[in-house]
Amino acid sequence: MSVYVGNLSYEVTEDTLNAVFAEYGSVKRVQLPTDRETGRLRGFGFVEMGTDAEETSAIEALDGAEWMGRDLKVNKAKPREDRGSAGRNRY
Repeated sequence: MSVYVGNLSYEVTEDTLNAVFAEYGSVKRVQLPTDRETGRLRGFGFVEMGTDAEETSAIEALDGAEWMGRDLKVNKAKPREDRGSAGRNRY
């Protein structure tokens, strides 16, 4: 399972986010999605930690914490929803 991290500064990097979460355990992966058209960060990311206990510890410590001038929103990531083909031409 992954941790969702919202309200991130657009200046954040994978390395800086990794360093913050590493204080709470082993970080397996950090993802910072970018906008397809502009290439700019979208202001949120995902962090995968080594164990559920490490994830819980990081969530409890970081949710609502101020970092890089912003109040973080940190919680368990929800599975990605299938958006289907609604609204697309089906010709």
